Amino acid sequence: MKSGNTLGEAPKRTFEHVAVLMGGLSAERSVSLRSGEAVAAALEGEGYRVTRIDAERDVAARLGEVRPDVCFNALHGRFGEDGCIQGILETMAIPYTHSGVLSSALAMHKENAKTVMRAAGVPVADARLVTREEAATAHALPPPYVVKPVDEGSSVGVVIVRNGTNDWARLIRDGGPAEQTVMVERFIPGRELTCAVIGDFVTEVIEIVPEKGLAFYDFEAKYAPGGSRHELPAQLLPNVYQSIRKYTLAAHASLGCRGVSRADFRFDDTAGGTGELICLEVNTQPGMTGTSLVPELAAYAGWSFGELARWIVEDASCSR
Repeated sequence: MKSGNTLGEAPKRTFEHVAVLMGGLSAERSVSLRSGEAVAAALEGEGYRVTRIDAERDVAARLGEVRPDVCFNALHGRFGEDGCIQGILETMAIPYTHSGVLSSALAMHKENAKTVMRAAGVPVADARLVTREEAATAHALPPPYVVKPVDEGSSVGVVIVRNGTNDWARLIRDGGPAEQTVMVERFIPGRELTCAVIGDFVTEVIEIVPEKGLAFYDFEAKYAPGGSRHELPAQLLPNVYQSIRKYTLAAHASLGCRGVSRADFRFDDTAGGTGELICLEVNTQPGMTGTSLVPELAAYAGWSFGELARWIVEDASCSR
């Protein structure tokens, strides 16, 4: 684990022409467009020639026309974060950012990622896989629990079923298609925490406090201005703080992540609680919007947004 308060000097520019892949086909399209535009503007400020590509079904043809030196993958969710676009870029021999095909697919599937992380000693919560319709028909776990799509991000389609909730079946059905595979996961009360890896550097830890009466760190809390308040560094006991950093690096390594990743945790320090620290998931393509966490963590370590974007580009390769 790299220590210290700064990341060191960002690498010099070696690539010239960057294609920023954004938008795409997933439920997180709107967030990806914001991430991609922020990254594109930052890279132009760093002296790169930038082409913005909305990664739809014709993305391979567009890349063939544009012929970039490297791709910055600013896609989120299915197709962009699950190994699909990575496979296209590998086939076309275009260097790209973030994690590779296998790592992306593994981290995106929450249950498979849990299996790998658990084997690496990272604490994860008990869960079951069922369809959304099955989850709405009978409790898959004793309440409270969380229902989330097994392969989506940004809290898309997430429902918390609490003790005494009378309309839980309707809440679950409203979250997405009945046939969708969901993970029903034991709810961990307490604090929402996150930490990132940038290369071999483990960042500090942020606590996310949802605002405006929001129940948890949902889509609105993530992306609406004022949706959440960030405490950096998180005010935790030293042993808990360092455990989060240790588990973040272990999760990143066990899943085979490359470049930048972010791990999300819950810590139960509630009155009469268990005191347990649980890793919820690893995000291989963290957001790069104005409210995103990795740019904030990098800034705390001494890097501007442009320096972070440049580092991610210069880390790009094939066979990741």
